[in-house]
Amino acid sequence: MQHPPENPLLLYVTDPMCAWCYGFTPVVRRLKALWFGRLSVQVLVGGLRPYAQDPLTPADKDKMAVSWHRSQRKTQLPFDYSFFLQREPVFDTEPACRALLTVRRLRPGLSLEVLRALHSAFYADGLDISDPAVLVEVVRPFGIDENLFLAVFETDEIFQQTQQEFKLVEEMGVSTLPSVYLDHPQGPRLISRGYCELSELEDRLLQAMQIPY
Repeated sequence: MQHPPENPLLLYVTDPMCAWCYGFTPVVRRLKALWFGRLSVQVLVGGLRPYAQDPLTPADKDKMAVSWHRSQRKTQLPFDYSFFLQREPVFDTEPACRALLTVRRLRPGLSLEVLRALHSAFYADGLDISDPAVLVEVVRPFGIDENLFLAVFETDEIFQQTQQEFKLVEEMGVSTLPSVYLDHPQGPRLISRGYCELSELEDRLLQAMQIPY
């Protein structure tokens, strides 16, 4: 029987435009800080609504607005609802996911922090993070060169990598965003499906680590 790793790897499956992920990312950041030096976190993009081309229907908008309100009540984070004032908004999450993979390629240690910034840009500031010009402004404070970011962001390789990650997440059996898994030689172990508080997330992590490797 193998002993649990000294520095376990947590797989955080998320999407920059997921309302509950917006609320949950601070929880993951706090867990990482609490376990400083004893836990690694890898961000995986789940693709909440990738490649969408058709505008949201009124029913879709109503359902989404309810989800935003519930997340806001639970997390007490600011939400800008001006998105719903658009007549025919298109909710395509692929560009923001691809931006996160671009950051992971250029500055992998910043993935979680850039994810937090993307969440805030969309939900708190009401910015269109499917727009490359907006994405550049979001990553700029992290010292990522605009031209380098766009050069990688627009490559076929990153397009394909984003598609492959969506497929990987699907093969993992992820049905809810956010989801958290503990990396394991025999396959990822589910820790959390959906939003939960820090204490619950830590308890679940400790329980998963007690299972023989």
